[in-house]
Amino acid sequence: MPVRHVDAHPAEDVKAGEGTKVQVLIGPDEGPNFAMRRFVMEPGGGMPLHTNKVEHEQYVLRGSARVQIGDEVHHVKAGDVVYIPGGVPHNYQADEGDEPFEFLCVVPNEPDEISLVDC
Repeated sequence: MPVRHVDAHPAEDVKAGEGTKVQVLIGPDEGPNFAMRRFVMEPGGGMPLHTNKVEHEQYVLRGSARVQIGDEVHHVKAGDVVYIPGGVPHNYQADEGDEPFEFLCVVPNEPDEISLVDC
């Protein structure tokens, strides 16, 4: 699997998300240290406040969104990079408009625990 096109990977709905799909581009069975995922949120879509045990490194490919990381809120757009430490609550809300919010997310291949955070 050294090279594959993104279209070769199935997109699945993110269960807790709204208007959000994920593709696993490089899974734990292919990369020994990291997994790479692609998220696409329809305009106005998003994911609720949650925590992950593992850190996230993200690169925004297109669109824009409001991203909350801990107590800080950021407006991100294509070309921005985002770091989310493990255990820190975070959420996403894609901006309204014509363009989806799309980003790559790299995470370590370690056991992860995802927990929704009550507001």
